[in-house]
Amino acid sequence: MLTLKAWFVFDHDDPNVLKSHDLTKLFDALFPESQQRLDEEFKQSVIPHHPSFVFVGYGIRDILTQHRDAFIDWRYLHKAKKSMMFDQDTFEATLEMVLYEFRKRYRLEKVTPLFGHPN
Repeated sequence: MLTLKAWFVFDHDDPNVLKSHDLTKLFDALFPESQQRLDEEFKQSVIPHHPSFVFVGYGIRDILTQHRDAFIDWRYLHKAKKSMMFDQDTFEATLEMVLYEFRKRYRLEKVTPLFGHPN
């Protein structure tokens, strides 16, 4: 969820992120190019290791929609009144893939102070 919010900030150059925990809404708020990039990477790196026997031709949006309320459901697991159907392996692989792709959007650089180390 936080990575999708951070991706939104990069896409829109705006720190005022959508106030939602709904993964589908967060994904839909990304630029279409970002959605396509994530979906293509999902199909290339997640689906081969986590095929679905229920969905044919599924994409990242399908997984995010299936787990759209995961943050709230898992946070308040002790209050659950509905049955929770999580495909945990595929969901975790999807989250890891999004994190990996997000890391490609920035770089870290070591900065040395001009006049030596501060005391």
